[in-house]
Amino acid sequence: MARRKLDQKRVVLTGASSGIGFELAKQLLEKGCRLVATARRQERLKELQAFTVFSNQLEMVSGDIVSAKLRQSLIDKAITSFGGVDILINNAGVGGLGPFEKSTEESLRKIMEVNFFAPVELTRIAIPILRKGVSPIIVNISSVLGHRAVPEKSEYCASKFAIHGFSDSLRAELKGEIDLLLVSPSTTQGEFFEHAVENHSDRDWTPKKAMSPATVAKKSIQAIVVGKHEIVLTIGGKSLVFLDNIAPTLTNKLVQRFG
Repeated sequence: MARRKLDQKRVVLTGASSGIGFELAKQLLEKGCRLVATARRQERLKELQAFTVFSNQLEMVSGDIVSAKLRQSLIDKAITSFGGVDILINNAGVGGLGPFEKSTEESLRKIMEVNFFAPVELTRIAIPILRKGVSPIIVNISSVLGHRAVPEKSEYCASKFAIHGFSDSLRAELKGEIDLLLVSPSTTQGEFFEHAVENHSDRDWTPKKAMSPATVAKKSIQAIVVGKHEIVLTIGGKSLVFLDNIAPTLTNKLVQRFG
């Protein structure tokens, strides 16, 4: 992976209206990036204007990332406004909570559409444009649950395992022509649980000892700059992945007991 400077880099970012996405947008703008930001909530996107004094540094496109028309418009906007794309950050995501047997097909399809099919198809149309970029990179914001699954998030875990596998395969195909970074945070403060597609869980999912979105964004940007293939952001997350690799049976028992 190539070390890169961020100033004047042309970025397409999804899920930019809150949480990790909003902090990524804010910090990238402050570092001089030119940004095409998208999310469903246009009024939240407009708050990003406070983080740049240059009107030509930020383009906002509101809409649903599952729409093929919206995805194409993001790439088109980056080309017409900035001349291309150097960095694609697939951040938009949704979750579902509760036992799998209480969930629905509609919930599963929604989660997979947003978390897997949308970023994959956006990546597909972005690759030819990224090839013409400067030190191009694709960044997939995944989860530690894409390494090790836990109860009552089966559909979310499945979507993150899928994006993990896709990322590893695509990175090998691109052979460094375009870099690919997989970011795997643990539980993060924000609106994720409030906006779950479905919630059939009896558990209190209020985040405790969660990393802030600003910290996740900062560490992700550092990984983009220094050139990493993958980062797992917390000690707890790293420990879970390590334990699952060396003692999967024990990990299964611990996850069954403590969730």
